[in-house]
Amino acid sequence: MILIADSGSTKTAWRLLDAGGIVGQAHTVGINPYYQDTPEIAQMLRESLVPQLSGEAPQEVYFYGAGCSAKDKQAIVAAALAELFPHADVQVHHDLEAAARALCGHEEGIACILGTGSNSCLYDGEKIVQNHPNLGFILGDEGSGGYMGKRLVQAFLNQELPTDLHQAFMDRYHTNRDEIVDHVYRKPYPNRYMAAYARFLSDHRQHPFIYQLISQCFADFFKVNVTKYPAYQQKKTHFVGSIAYYFEDILRTVAKEHHITVGHILENPIAGLALYHQQKMTV
Repeated sequence: MILIADSGSTKTAWRLLDAGGIVGQAHTVGINPYYQDTPEIAQMLRESLVPQLSGEAPQEVYFYGAGCSAKDKQAIVAAALAELFPHADVQVHHDLEAAARALCGHEEGIACILGTGSNSCLYDGEKIVQNHPNLGFILGDEGSGGYMGKRLVQAFLNQELPTDLHQAFMDRYHTNRDEIVDHVYRKPYPNRYMAAYARFLSDHRQHPFIYQLISQCFADFFKVNVTKYPAYQQKKTHFVGSIAYYFEDILRTVAKEHHITVGHILENPIAGLALYHQQKMTV
């Protein structure tokens, strides 16, 4: 029996599999070793994941997560999982590998993540061959929920929102500069905080100002990420993540303007990952 996890900065989807298919599933909050250490991750999973597994003990654990590209960050998550499942073989992979396997299968393509954070890679059908470096929430994450939320909040604080939007923002959040600055600079997970404002963007997506803001965020993502891959216009570009999924119409429009061919758009890759590992179990 194996346990698979697809984790973003906001939420984690878990699937428990045997050779016959899915035997259990669970959901927990997101895990990111840039923001959490091993004891914190282990404690959270002990309280929220283990009770959902009903005593099942996997022999293998495959964790795909945001912030897990570097070996030292993978080790933080692996140590927490090994503490919970001491008899299991634990492997930690970057969430880009999950995206590539779920989106491209065994075909060449560009796999992109647009959720709370963002990332992209060039996949040759078997492995990731190029990854434009992701600079994270502070310096990058173009096109992500965190990036869009940050742009919205900047416009609010700089009094750049049209009057109707400014009033709608105030009516909804009843916030101010001091409260926002406190969340961003003093409290944990500022990326999650900013990404929460994507709901406001979704609710007001028909407003010309908001539509343009979303479009520009996607254009920034294409410029910084997709256009850096060789012959990108001749390859299909696929997307996974809540931002790509719920703003699909705007994403496809902006992609067309940049001569980018969009392939699959998925809300999350967990189903594709489950199928991938189930097939490996039966080989």
